[in-house]
Amino acid sequence: MTALRAFEAAARLGGFARAADELCVTPGAVAQQVKALEEWCGAALFERRAQGVVLSWVGVRVLPGLTGAFDALGAAVGELRQAALPGRLHVAALPAVAQLWLSPRLPAIRAALPDLEISVSALEQPPNMAREPFDMTVFYGDGAGLGIARDVIFPVCAPQLAGQLETVEDLAAVPCLSDAVWAQDWPIWLAEAGAEVQVSGPVYSLYALAVEEALHGAGVLIGHGALVSRHLDSGALVAPFGTRAELPRWLEIGVRDGALSPPLRALSRLLAGKSSL
Repeated sequence: MTALRAFEAAARLGGFARAADELCVTPGAVAQQVKALEEWCGAALFERRAQGVVLSWVGVRVLPGLTGAFDALGAAVGELRQAALPGRLHVAALPAVAQLWLSPRLPAIRAALPDLEISVSALEQPPNMAREPFDMTVFYGDGAGLGIARDVIFPVCAPQLAGQLETVEDLAAVPCLSDAVWAQDWPIWLAEAGAEVQVSGPVYSLYALAVEEALHGAGVLIGHGALVSRHLDSGALVAPFGTRAELPRWLEIGVRDGALSPPLRALSRLLAGKSSL
């Protein structure tokens, strides 16, 4: 089963490295499992090339059946979990979303749905809902899921720092904080503002940490509207400029294929703002 799973992931995703990321193992471990499967069945499942691996004709033929089988197994396990634990939901979210958007809403969710037990896992990439034991995801996406808010970006900073910013050009004289994952935030916003100013400043691997530093007055950060709205509402952060840049993505909810269970439907409505928190 392990070897079949390794082959199916590598074939579906197009390589051993991507399969390793999904299965949380090393590429070498995936390669060993695939080799063992090839030795067992007596046929090459991949063609090894300098640029990577390509499915052989045998691999192409068997992949759809294996993918369908693992999807069916994942669905059966999901049904088992829902039947055995109908009041327990497991949510996966982008770390910044989990910390800055979801976490502040959990107390109100507990009050509104007292019989629901919610676990949250922070992941850098959306999980494969057909395979992994998650009931809901909250990530930025292209709008295929249940949209919560368009991703709109703009500079934010502590009120005391905003007094130094009369024009966009003044950004050159203050630290401009950046997130390592969203490294293009500043160039995108500056282009939207029509400014050619050069900005620089510290870079953080966690967006939530960059937000904390902005709250402490360490510099100006590009805020993602849904993630900084709480601090803007409280006045802890302000937006010194009126220009907003809309990105081609949404903060959205994803759920496993099929009918929503009553707890999942209730939680989806709360998070999407269709019921009051």
